[in-house]
Amino acid sequence: MRTPYPPPSRNLLGRRLVIAAVADFLLILVFAAIGRDAHARGDIISGVFLTAWPFLAGAAAGWVAGRAWRAPMSLPRAGLWVWLGSLIGGMVLRALTGQTVVVPFVVVALLSLGLLLLGYRALYALVARRRGA
Repeated sequence: MRTPYPPPSRNLLGRRLVIAAVADFLLILVFAAIGRDAHARGDIISGVFLTAWPFLAGAAAGWVAGRAWRAPMSLPRAGLWVWLGSLIGGMVLRALTGQTVVVPFVVVALLSLGLLLLGYRALYALVARRRGA
């Protein structure tokens, strides 16, 4: 007799991977949209992607460098790599393409991306721990 439940390891990891990747992508877009709105810049859709692409590329590099697909919801194994990748990679790519990179913006990006990219993973860990306890 078969159990009605799917195998937990592969299915659950696959779902977490998709959720984490989509969440990272959307939260970086939110970061870019808030920044553009704060500075009253036009071109809503294309402008957000123009602002976000260096951070998205940096986050992708962070996913690869930290092999985040192995534990996509983990703070140390994925979150830190994605956060630092998006921040450092984003700033380097902005500088290379002639976009603004000034200390106040770096600080805001450091804090904002940290809150967004680490925050949901921390909440996930808290909920998972409470469910397991």
